[in-house]
Amino acid sequence: MKHNLLEKLQSKNATIGIIGLGYVGLPLLLSFAESGLSVIGFDIDSEKVQMLNKGESYIKHISKDRLIHIENNQNFQATCDFALIKDADCLIICVPTPLGMHNDPNLSFIIKTINEIQPYLRQGQLISLESTTYPGTTEEEIKPKLEKQGFKIGEDIFLVYSPEREDPGNEKYTTKTIPKVVAGLTDNCLEIGIELYSKIVKTVIPVSCPKVAEMSKLLENIYRAVNIGLVNELKIVCDHMGIDIWEVIKAASTKPFGFTPFYPGPGLGGHCIPIDPFYLTWKAKEYKIHTRFIELAGQINTNMPKWVVEKITDALNNHSKSIKGSKILVLGIAYKKNIDDSRESPAVEIMQLLHNKGANISYCDPYFPKFPKMRMYKFDLKSVELTEEIIKKQDCLVIATDHDLFDYQFIQQNSKLVIDTRGRYQDNLINVVKS
Repeated sequence: MKHNLLEKLQSKNATIGIIGLGYVGLPLLLSFAESGLSVIGFDIDSEKVQMLNKGESYIKHISKDRLIHIENNQNFQATCDFALIKDADCLIICVPTPLGMHNDPNLSFIIKTINEIQPYLRQGQLISLESTTYPGTTEEEIKPKLEKQGFKIGEDIFLVYSPEREDPGNEKYTTKTIPKVVAGLTDNCLEIGIELYSKIVKTVIPVSCPKVAEMSKLLENIYRAVNIGLVNELKIVCDHMGIDIWEVIKAASTKPFGFTPFYPGPGLGGHCIPIDPFYLTWKAKEYKIHTRFIELAGQINTNMPKWVVEKITDALNNHSKSIKGSKILVLGIAYKKNIDDSRESPAVEIMQLLHNKGANISYCDPYFPKFPKMRMYKFDLKSVELTEEIIKKQDCLVIATDHDLFDYQFIQQNSKLVIDTRGRYQDNLINVVKS
């Protein structure tokens, strides 16, 4: 079984199945198709499937040209039909792993996916999980289900874990240039996993077991979450001291060793950093360990939208305005600049807090003409145009996501009050409040 699958991958006669065609799955699909392998993309969203089969992209930073190119090569199809799982030699699972209501891991998407594909699995296939999760998931959740079907892992079916490392909108690093961590449940699993990913990635990093790979992904994002939490706390301290945190970071960054700059903001967003630390804190409790340091950083980052709203309230008060009834325009609702991804966006939390206080909310985001469907938030709004007339009607503008498409000089010149949560304005300007 192993040699047959290795031979298929080496000769590029293998068919790759990607399950979940979002910000992780779609770039993987394109990378494998562009490398000359046949690819089947699986998703439960029929609208996404139809768009892909027409050569249309639903993710801003993925161009239509890339889709048309693989369509012309005729080595790709997207489908909602999971019966085609049997036609794939390697299956890569890229489904969401959100948090539950009490910050506990929600593995329902992984478990549902495994249950969906089980009837169509066959001998000789590789299954790779890329979804971010706590250490032990691959062995505790997926392995038993495969064994219950009668498969012998490492002999007639192969199981690996390889955490995704996509950074949407980052033009410097692509799927090909970001090193890929891979772990297998057995040596045979690892060997095939390395062969699979070496087709689209320059550098593959093998590790000893799935738990190490799962933990490595959590460490990457916890490292960022903790350091962002630190600088967000320092921002609050500096604000009370009358010190510009942005100037402080700029000065500290001149040290050529021992310092890595992290930047404050209105909170954390995206599919990883706000969520992943809680996966570890939950799992650690199984070992009677309380991860106080990680949880503290999470609390600081989670509270940042409230801090921003306090700054807005104070700034409006200084302009003899109450937050209730004030016209407030939020600039950017993506979780970071220059992308069309609003998952866990602190900008949207700020909008909700302002709305709860009676503010008259609007937003402008060139990546979201209409407010997106979200699990926790619902606004019947469309993005407004940043004209001089509209800006001058607002009591306050809040830079929540600093897209490069915004004309910041034009915004500052025409605004009564700007709350800058992203450090776009580095000079002390009259109508700008840094938050």
